[in-house]
Amino acid sequence: MKLSLSWIGDYVEIPEDMDLKKLAYDVTMSTVEVEDVEYLARRFDNMAVGVIEKIEAHPNADKLRVCKVDLGSGTKEIVCGGINLEEGMRVAVACPGAVVRWHGEGEPVVIKNSKLRGVESYGMICASDEIGLGDLFPASQEAEILDLSAFDVPAGTPLADALDMNDVLLEIDNKSMTNRPDLWGHYGIAREIAALYDLPLKKIEPWQADVESDFKVEIQDPDRCTRYIGVEMSGVEVKPSPYKMQSRIWKVGMRPINALVDITNYVMLATGNPTHAFDADNISDHIVVRRAAEGEKLVLLNDKELDLCGDDLVITDSEGPVALAGVMGGAKDSILPDTKRVILEVANFESTGVRRTALRYDNRTEASSRYEKAIDPERCDQALALSMQYFKELYPELHVTGCCDQYVKKLERAQIDVSLAWLAKRLGKDLSNDVIRAKLELLGFDVEIEGDNMHVTAPTWRSTGDISMKDDVMEEVARLYGYDNFEATEFTTTFTGAINQKDQDLIRHIKEYLALRCGMQEVYTYPWMNDVYVNAVLGSTEGVLKLSTPPAPDLGCIRCSLLPNLCEAVMKNERYFNDFSIFEEAQVFFDRNYTSLYDETESLPEQRRHIGAAFASSVKKIDQLFREAKGALEYMPRYTHMEGFTFRKEEKPVWADNVVWLNIYLGEEKIGDLGLLAKKVSMECGIKNLSVMLFEIDATKLKPLPSRTNTFAHLAEYPETDYDISMLFDSDAAWSDIYEAVMGKKKASALLKDAAFVDEYRGKQIPEGKKSVTIRLTIGSDEKTLTSQEIENAAGQVMKKLGKKMGAQLRAQ
Repeated sequence: MKLSLSWIGDYVEIPEDMDLKKLAYDVTMSTVEVEDVEYLARRFDNMAVGVIEKIEAHPNADKLRVCKVDLGSGTKEIVCGGINLEEGMRVAVACPGAVVRWHGEGEPVVIKNSKLRGVESYGMICASDEIGLGDLFPASQEAEILDLSAFDVPAGTPLADALDMNDVLLEIDNKSMTNRPDLWGHYGIAREIAALYDLPLKKIEPWQADVESDFKVEIQDPDRCTRYIGVEMSGVEVKPSPYKMQSRIWKVGMRPINALVDITNYVMLATGNPTHAFDADNISDHIVVRRAAEGEKLVLLNDKELDLCGDDLVITDSEGPVALAGVMGGAKDSILPDTKRVILEVANFESTGVRRTALRYDNRTEASSRYEKAIDPERCDQALALSMQYFKELYPELHVTGCCDQYVKKLERAQIDVSLAWLAKRLGKDLSNDVIRAKLELLGFDVEIEGDNMHVTAPTWRSTGDISMKDDVMEEVARLYGYDNFEATEFTTTFTGAINQKDQDLIRHIKEYLALRCGMQEVYTYPWMNDVYVNAVLGSTEGVLKLSTPPAPDLGCIRCSLLPNLCEAVMKNERYFNDFSIFEEAQVFFDRNYTSLYDETESLPEQRRHIGAAFASSVKKIDQLFREAKGALEYMPRYTHMEGFTFRKEEKPVWADNVVWLNIYLGEEKIGDLGLLAKKVSMECGIKNLSVMLFEIDATKLKPLPSRTNTFAHLAEYPETDYDISMLFDSDAAWSDIYEAVMGKKKASALLKDAAFVDEYRGKQIPEGKKSVTIRLTIGSDEKTLTSQEIENAAGQVMKKLGKKMGAQLRAQ
């Protein structure tokens, strides 16, 4: 959103010595993000008003003329092809160094002294669109020069001075004030600046109607329209609005049209509350605000014809809808060239309904952008007061013939109790009660303090959802006190221990397994699907959620499976690779009343996480590709520590080959499918030369194994020694029995740390019925470094115990 600093100055007097960089910084730090500060006059550097003294024919071109132009400092000769040039005419002259766009198109160019068809030309006499003023001074025909004769300024006046362009524009990031509907207008920003610097704010005095008539407004849906003011007026006509009004509208990015329309736009830009003017002669009987009937028709001002639905709120007369409430007026009620009477609408509409309607018809407007932020109904008084002020100024013969204010649902101001001790703790700074009260009162809050409790009542413009809890009050105090004024303070916290998120860890382990052990590439696709791939892979779009405003006409389906997008990824990669494998882990979305592809009995929640993969190759045989995909699935539970799943043939996936497919089961529950992409489906997806094996599993159904109980043990402080022994055992002796004899409840030696199997041997040197088993003993002490004799003694104790318990004998070397 763009804001004019001179316009803001109508409501708060900003000191002349104010550093604008500091102003932008302070507003950014306290209120909204100022993305840019533009000195508007710089667009018109090296441009001046010139007066044409004489026009002569060009000696070498029929369509060009040579003009003698007074630029104040002297007369210059300029070649021009304008069709409306006249002697005595004031024109905009781009002198050397100015930047313009030829005929309003292409890249900006810097003007230089030049020679046109053999005649020297100093600069350029400009059309409005060549200097960026096409919307402010629209040309009536091609090659028309901007006529500034209405501006009574001397020759040589800088163009910025002549056109009142010595202004500063603040570019505000709209996202930073999504929750601040009070800031969507110059008055709201002025109020913030006044509070920030403790400056007086000019009040907009309410307007009181002094007329009685039978003009009425009926609100049939008070939940969707809380207030509607209609003012009926005569004595108006379509004419241009004053230049000051036009230029301000243009500066902030809108286009001036005529006085009647400009007043409504100007008031919206000033207060943030949209208004609308109906041609009163096109309104039959009285105004009714109601829900549309199914199938009702409405043609908007932009000539878009709508088939309305029952969720749309409309403004109607006795003949039917005349406007889409909060979005745009209808063609029937538009201001016409012969309009003599108007009905001014100043209303408040419920935000969610306006947003739904604007999105439904892809018709977001300046009005809907503001209404959908939740404007307070009290602001209608400001919008009405300014509207009537400008109507009376522009139309001295204006006569108000009717007025009706239906305020059916009063706004309750938000009330919040805040503990001052809590506030001090959260701020990290002890502010006095007087400071806290002063800061909040500057923002329009009412404050009552009793003991430790502060009772805060938010102003109406902050009570539509913006201020709702004590943390909001804390933010108000902090931002107005200044975040830069808070010192960093140390704080203590207590960690209660690590959180074992086995489900999240499992997803991570699966992705690492597929990427690192299986050598697959992870891909990320959009959450919407192309209709071509949906119909090819899933067979239809039944049960698939649709986007009301898709990014493209063929991208209207939100994904309920990962396979359509994976097939699209395979198609796009086919031109670069002939053998690759990819996988994706992402959310999929289902209608609550629609069941999963893999679950026919349980109604799913709106979101689940799936894991899908594609193995594509033109060089591998199908059986090899199948084993590769199935192997990745079979080994997945082992490497990721989850419950294993099985494969069955119960129900063929719609996308799969008639023979090569399997269903994936976890216990008795089906959680996914594996199969070869059918040839017909491959061709429909544009995959020409690759065989593609796909699988998809519902990751939310996977069950991680319980965590093992791990214990902590210090690394050995003193060196440990490995000592190998080879002993003869009966051929049927089990290693588990040998280990138990060595490392059981009563170890063979106190110095024995561990025992490990190395190998066993049967051969000519081994007696019949015996085998040689080599055991590696780990021997060490927690108290000292062992001598060689102590190590030998420990090994001897092991051999002695094995001989006694299992009849083992030391093998002869």
